[in-house]
Amino acid sequence: MDVRAAESATGTERLLAEVLAGVVRVERVPADSHFFNDLGADSLVMARFCARVRKREDLPTVSMKDIYRYPTVRSLAAALAESVATSVPSPSVAVEAAAPATQASPPAAPQTRAGARAATRRYVVCGLLQFLFFLGYSYVAALAVAEGYAWISEGSGLFDLYLRSVLCAAVGFVGLCTVPIAAKWTLVGRWRAGEFPLWGTAYLRFWVVKTLIRTSPLRLFTGSPLYTVYLRAFGARIGRGVTILTHTIPVCTDLLTVGEGTVIRKDVLLSCYRAHGGRIQTGPVTLGSNVLVSEHTVLDIETSMGDGAQLGHASSLHAGQAVPAGERRHGSPAQPTDVDYGTVAPADCPTPKRIAYGVLQLLSLLLVWLPLTMGGVGILLAGVPQLHTLLEPRPVTSPAFYADALATSLVVLVGSLLAGLLVVGTVPRVLNRAIEPGKDYPLYGFHYGIQRAITLLTNRKFLATLFGDSSGVVHYLRYLGYDLSRVEQTGSNFGTEFQHDNPYLSSVGTGTMIADGLSLMNADFSSTSFRVSRTSIGPRNFLGNRIAYPAQGKTGDNCLLATKVLVPIDGPVREGVGLLGSPSFEIPRTVMRDNRFNHLETGDELRRRLAAKNRHNAVTAGLYLLARFIHLFVITLVAMGAAGLYPSLGALAIAVASVLTLGFTVVHFALIERASTGFKAQQPLYCSIYEPSFWRHERFWKLASVDYIQAFDGTPFKNMVWRLLGARIGKRVFDDGCFLPERTLVTIGDDSTLNAGTVVQCHSQEDGAFKSDRSVVGSGCTLGVGAFVHYGVRIGDGAVLAPDSFLMKGEETSPHAQWAGNPARELPGAEPPFAGPREPDAGQAAA
Repeated sequence: MDVRAAESATGTERLLAEVLAGVVRVERVPADSHFFNDLGADSLVMARFCARVRKREDLPTVSMKDIYRYPTVRSLAAALAESVATSVPSPSVAVEAAAPATQASPPAAPQTRAGARAATRRYVVCGLLQFLFFLGYSYVAALAVAEGYAWISEGSGLFDLYLRSVLCAAVGFVGLCTVPIAAKWTLVGRWRAGEFPLWGTAYLRFWVVKTLIRTSPLRLFTGSPLYTVYLRAFGARIGRGVTILTHTIPVCTDLLTVGEGTVIRKDVLLSCYRAHGGRIQTGPVTLGSNVLVSEHTVLDIETSMGDGAQLGHASSLHAGQAVPAGERRHGSPAQPTDVDYGTVAPADCPTPKRIAYGVLQLLSLLLVWLPLTMGGVGILLAGVPQLHTLLEPRPVTSPAFYADALATSLVVLVGSLLAGLLVVGTVPRVLNRAIEPGKDYPLYGFHYGIQRAITLLTNRKFLATLFGDSSGVVHYLRYLGYDLSRVEQTGSNFGTEFQHDNPYLSSVGTGTMIADGLSLMNADFSSTSFRVSRTSIGPRNFLGNRIAYPAQGKTGDNCLLATKVLVPIDGPVREGVGLLGSPSFEIPRTVMRDNRFNHLETGDELRRRLAAKNRHNAVTAGLYLLARFIHLFVITLVAMGAAGLYPSLGALAIAVASVLTLGFTVVHFALIERASTGFKAQQPLYCSIYEPSFWRHERFWKLASVDYIQAFDGTPFKNMVWRLLGARIGKRVFDDGCFLPERTLVTIGDDSTLNAGTVVQCHSQEDGAFKSDRSVVGSGCTLGVGAFVHYGVRIGDGAVLAPDSFLMKGEETSPHAQWAGNPARELPGAEPPFAGPREPDAGQAAA
């Protein structure tokens, strides 16, 4: 360091020490004191320190990554001073900076126009038209179901009923597949790169097409050659031999180009559109030949990958990023790496084999599964005539009406629960005997079908929610096939959301605790082959939310894997450290603040509290089943009432029943959720997992079902549902698929834009310590696709969070700032101030 840098460091050191002393509330902070080990700070405290530093004009900006890299005031001041000294460009550097950026360059801060605040009138009219579309679609669907069921019922004998069911299923399937295609080409034509305002006529057409695509049978064929054929019908340019495993269906398909032999793995977001500042922006996503896109990744618009390029898991490409041919990237936003994510050797998978697999899949659907679904009721009634009494018209005042509904609901719930447990514990175990770990198998053959069946059968959300967040989840996972070695029961070993490719190749070490959102990547793919391998997580680990853990993961004993971390698959095995970010870097395994609860986790105190927690969790599981039973009972009543009214009202009775079912679902689960908190707003917590306040929070998670809320994505009605659940949602907020785990702790300002896959999570658990706090998103903000906002966060008005970014706990963003990365940090080049009310110009209106 030169003399000027040393002098600057001395002044910066003094100022940083003053700011930090105010944050940690001490009189003086020694320059060589370690932030975490000596001062007892944690990431929340240091995030507040960074926020205060950013507000000082006499100090350079500090990020959380800087804090972990330089964990003393002296080292941080020296690094900042050196950074400031090197940031003053020489003439030669200035010339280089003026040159065009290469494809390998990271994206600059996006230059986008100010947010467009929609007129309330347009917002209301759009919502009304969306509601009318829902009613119309419900009636047409009800009419089709009624006519189909009536025709099937006219059959004589089981074989005739089956043939009619097959024909009706085929007609219905073709109709459901072709209606979205026809709507897309009729309402939109060919998608082009551009933008249009929310809540206008262009948006309404966009929403109708998106809704029809996302509700079509297309989802049934992910991982199949039929999936790519279907996308081509929507206008996507997809080459031969492409394998797409993600369930997120592209919407602006004409803007998607995928070269031959490319693999897109599961949980990848690439819709070719995004919402930004009150507008929908569409743009191309271009993938060359033999590209690999790994799990839990986000591809923003205006991104591309050349032939043979790779993108690692837990990574993203931001707008404007391009990966050159043959190169590899990982991180968010992606940066160069030498890690090879394509480890599966190619196999012989000719085109006829792909065609045969697709045909067999289609035939099994049309000849077995759909006929059983559509004609199963008729076949059951023909075989058991006594069931006809359930469909006979009877007054709603009759006790038999409610008794039959009660008995039916009880049989369906208990029967499906027991049958589900029986199936997931037996059938996949038998199928798994045909799969050999570590062996490369060709795609679209017998073994591929077996592996897909194992994955489908063992990832049942209802059972995971029932047993998760309790001691029962350990027994359930062992029943599925997990190797959990010698379990140290905590009562919170796993959350309620986890998935795997193969449970029989999943291992978790002793004393490890895992939050929600874990994905064990047991399967690896190439364009022609796949391989399943054992995925092992070491003992005494803690895993945060939304982690994709690969079979090649390089973590061992006693590690903390932070939320959305990129688990490394290269280098030495990490032990006794924490990992944060994408790409990941080391942080302290734990901090002094979280050790205050250690006395509750051993000896007699642990046994006493764990027993009490188990009793509380058992009651919670019972309440969960009771809530589902009440929901099923009322829906059964509605269905029986519709059956009784069908002779007089026809299809209208079915349509009304479907609308009533959705409305009741919203009200029912809202009441259940609010009752679980005593009809009070949740309060910030800092406690042990062995305290009743945390157990009540677990009960809230289990009872708060919001699966139905996806039906309201992109409509004004979703804001109404969030408000019903206790969230403070401003006016004209656009929500395209956001998730708020703790609704009453969230505040979102007017005219904000929330993209698909966005999470605002107001809690965190690290080992045995649980923390929650409020998070506030200001007015006119944009949260990008797949972005994650933690607890205790304050986002200023008009701020932008880039796709797949992780805004850590306690962060504060200034108004109109742009943040990006994992962990997120502020980017240079702020947005223009948020605009006032504005109508679209003539050109936009014509769109």
